[in-house]
Amino acid sequence: MIQFLVNRELRTERDLDPNVTVLNYLREHLAKPGTKEGCASGDCGACTVVVGELEGDRIRYRTLNSCLTFVSSLHGKQLISVEDLKHKGQLHSVQQAMVDCHGSQCGFCTPGFVMSLFALQKNSDGYDKAQTLEALAGNLCRCTGYRPIIDAAEQACCQKQPDQFDAFEAQTVAQLQAIAPRETAELNSGDKRCLVPLTVADLADFYTANPQARLLAGGTDLALEVTQFHRELPVMIYVGHIDAMKRVEIGPDFIEIGAATALSDCYSALAREYPDFGELLHRFASLQIRNQGTLGGNIGNASPIGDAPPLLIALGAKIVLRKGNQTRTLPLDEYFLDYKVTVRQEAEFIEKILVPRARTNQAFRAYKVSKRLDDDISAVCAAFNLVIENGVVREARIAFGGMAGIPKRAAACEAALVGAAWYPGVIERACEALAQDFTPLSDFRASKEYRLLTAQNLLRKYFLELQAPEVETRVTAYV
Repeated sequence: MIQFLVNRELRTERDLDPNVTVLNYLREHLAKPGTKEGCASGDCGACTVVVGELEGDRIRYRTLNSCLTFVSSLHGKQLISVEDLKHKGQLHSVQQAMVDCHGSQCGFCTPGFVMSLFALQKNSDGYDKAQTLEALAGNLCRCTGYRPIIDAAEQACCQKQPDQFDAFEAQTVAQLQAIAPRETAELNSGDKRCLVPLTVADLADFYTANPQARLLAGGTDLALEVTQFHRELPVMIYVGHIDAMKRVEIGPDFIEIGAATALSDCYSALAREYPDFGELLHRFASLQIRNQGTLGGNIGNASPIGDAPPLLIALGAKIVLRKGNQTRTLPLDEYFLDYKVTVRQEAEFIEKILVPRARTNQAFRAYKVSKRLDDDISAVCAAFNLVIENGVVREARIAFGGMAGIPKRAAACEAALVGAAWYPGVIERACEALAQDFTPLSDFRASKEYRLLTAQNLLRKYFLELQAPEVETRVTAYV
């Protein structure tokens, strides 16, 4: 069985279908229709809810897309929906701010905005416009426009008032401590089940015994099989309660990131070491998705347009794979074989990612080209990592997403650069070499010609960014 709180009400589920999403659970099982389904793919934010988790003796609140969240992931947590905000006949201050600032017209998207504003208010000490835009980037409104909603965010954050969640925090903490997972849990509806292990060893044993099972971490990709393709997942293993796979540890040589670590939890370590990685994570997807999606999942789904793999490949990252009691470590660029095909064996899973620490003599840059700035999939994602000494390229690791059936290094481009002087003519030869490395496809995001030219121009952009200002004008004219 699993246990969780809906606001402060304890819920215990034993035989619930593990394929039920939090969105459908709220609407169909609890008769709470305030949470809306807009896209069923995590793009519109209409289904946004807030989940509270223990962090020491406090509660950390995070927004999630309930359409992409299976109920099994609520085990030991608190679920808050828009119906829970009104208290004793009074609107919550974020709801009142939306009324005062005229932040709603048709109202369909409003509950999702309200929940994002609620989490923003809980996690901030005042109004910050950049933080507000990030918090609302995953919520779409077709009729109001965003200015009044941003005004509501400013009012809610500047006029923050104690609410019922503050008043009952100690009680809620005690409830969450009482239901904190202490042993393997399971949801079993007879024909479908979801196992919830607490240790890596248990995960390895369960996966060996159930090699056909689907591993569930954030579920932002896996849940689409249910919500978009209407498939059933007979067996899942939820890894979100394995503490050892949710750690970020900084060692002398590597940043060690557990495969089940949420992208938002990876941010500070990666951004501090590699600012461009941090900038890309801001554009990776919405905050709701980053709160849920994991770095291991972004690698494991083997998408050719996943944003993290090109950057990790350029940095020389490695992954630790585990099967039973055996582990092996391999460079990430050796993990991908073909479209959606990897070297992972049956019942083998990604346990952790090892990202090399930054070196003072390397120049790392990452670029994402997409149709819109926020919450969009890349047409081309590029990562460049060169060591240049005395005007000569000593080392080069260059990787792209969106240019092939897998995230891939640009071997010919690297060969054209290593050992060569760092000047415009070499860059042009390296750009020509990219045509040997990649034969991209055309799709609705971009044509093959656009992709190749964009990749070449990103290399030129990288070159320009590394030049001294007095050289840049000359080089720009050359290009």
